[in-house]
Amino acid sequence: MPKVRLFAQAREVAGTGHDTVAGATVADVLQAARTRYGADFGAVLDQSRVWVNGEPAAMDQSVDDSDEVAVLPPVSGG
Repeated sequence: MPKVRLFAQAREVAGTGHDTVAGATVADVLQAARTRYGADFGAVLDQSRVWVNGEPAAMDQSVDDSDEVAVLPPVSGG
């Protein structure tokens, strides 16, 4: 299963910074994570950027056990 890394607010609402989530594409993995972590996570995910192995990801991009999907929510500064 692809590895999922969660940062900032995504990590806070999920209660973890990393997990493994089944899916053949980025969209599959994110939908499974949304189901696992609930509506608050889904709201954060809707505003986040997603990268695979350090590169911006397309939702239809294939992933496998060797891939890392990272969820990067927007960060505000002050």
